[in-house]
Amino acid sequence: MLEPGVWNDIKKARELSKKLNSDDEIVKRFEKISDDLCAVSELSESLEDEDLEEISNEIEKIEEEIGEVEMENALNGEEDRLGAIMTVHPGAGGTESCDWAGMLLKMYIKYFEKHDWKFKVIDIQEAEEAGIKDATLEIDHEGAYGFLKCERGIHRLVRISPFDANHRRHTSFVSVFVYPLADDEIEVEILEKDLKLDFFRSSGPGGQNVNKVSTAVRITHIPTGIVVQSQSERSQILNRQNAMKILKSKIYQKMLEEEQKKKSVLENQKTDIAWGHQIRSYVFTPYTQVKDHRTDFETSDVQKVMDGNIDAFIRNYLLYTGKK
Repeated sequence: MLEPGVWNDIKKARELSKKLNSDDEIVKRFEKISDDLCAVSELSESLEDEDLEEISNEIEKIEEEIGEVEMENALNGEEDRLGAIMTVHPGAGGTESCDWAGMLLKMYIKYFEKHDWKFKVIDIQEAEEAGIKDATLEIDHEGAYGFLKCERGIHRLVRISPFDANHRRHTSFVSVFVYPLADDEIEVEILEKDLKLDFFRSSGPGGQNVNKVSTAVRITHIPTGIVVQSQSERSQILNRQNAMKILKSKIYQKMLEEEQKKKSVLENQKTDIAWGHQIRSYVFTPYTQVKDHRTDFETSDVQKVMDGNIDAFIRNYLLYTGKK
């Protein structure tokens, strides 16, 4: 940043400044951890029985902080620091799969709320009996894509179905895909002549207005065949803005695949929503277990995971891919 003429290239200077701020934050957190360790070390030298609990709590906090720094330091892809667009879609299986999709959506929402991430549901199609047919979320948090990219793939559920009168065990599948959220600094050319716009009445929340006016928007990008839609807002203008944001992110993802020659790798992850392609299994019965089939990390506390505590899975994936 101190080199002469660095600001002659505004785009490069901004990228350097952003990286400097990010790296500086990691250094500050490292120094804080170091100071905390020294404080615990000094306290342990004059250890009394009543100090044991306090030291144990401090060590636990330090371990959590180290884990967070490790995760953030693993975000080294050029798009990892961006926000994210996430889609959740059930596989074959009718009501059972739709219900599983709704459960996963709630799990992610709890995770976002737990970490105070800014997010919104851009589009959701409720299923007739239970769960959802489809959902699209925007997560406007720095690094969201880097953290959530490990959720991309097929999620498998095994449980006694509440919709089966004979109480038989069922297996369901849901597809989750994550795109980097293209921000204002990312240039993606979208020509108006390449767009096909359709307007329809929203089937989601929003009061009486959604049933009377065609506020929902569906946009088809003719050159790529990408189709996006938004119906969460009360106005057609806001829904169009949301849909364009999703479209820009999906086209940006396509650009990344082409430019970085990652297309085959990413497309292979978009496999059939069925047996044999799952990245993670959630078993509710005859035993309880959630297992990631890529890292082999697992836990028996299914309810904790469904309550949004998926940090351990994300951390293990980031560190696993960082070593490869």
